[in-house]
Amino acid sequence: MFTLKVNEDIYLRMLSARDAEDMFTLIDTSREYLRRWLPWIEETKQVEDSLEFIKHTFYAYNNRQGLTAGIFYRDTFVGVIGYNRLDFTNHIGTIGYWLGEKHQHQGIMTKTVAAITTYGFEELRLNRIEIRVAPENKSSIAIPERLQFTKEGTLRQAEKLYDRYVDHHLFSMLKEEWKQ
Repeated sequence: MFTLKVNEDIYLRMLSARDAEDMFTLIDTSREYLRRWLPWIEETKQVEDSLEFIKHTFYAYNNRQGLTAGIFYRDTFVGVIGYNRLDFTNHIGTIGYWLGEKHQHQGIMTKTVAAITTYGFEELRLNRIEIRVAPENKSSIAIPERLQFTKEGTLRQAEKLYDRYVDHHLFSMLKEEWKQ
């Protein structure tokens, strides 16, 4: 089972059924904030929906298609990070992440993305890691910029977000460029 210590306060681990209630509560208390950028918020209506998501993450992990982990800050569940897509043929991983509203602007996500990027290059033997972010999501864009990912361009109307389409800025990091 995947676990990764980020620092003294932050660690990542695969989610389990026991996390479903904490996950749902965090989503529910951050619903309006998260809804701005995540298309699945409206489908998360009860604890069972979070449990189904957790079950799906095990399927993706067991089939080497993805890796999803809870972010724990001082032993409290604060968000999710992972490789939403893993392509071992081409050695590419695509990172996705979200953090509860009250845990924003503390450096948690930047440290976490750095740690999972290092893990991707060293343990998963990836050559390229991507992050895709809506241009208006300034907090999320700041993370790959802070970590010196390269902005490659904009994917037009890359995601349907409720009643509209949003573009995605595509950021990437190559193994040879990564400085821990």
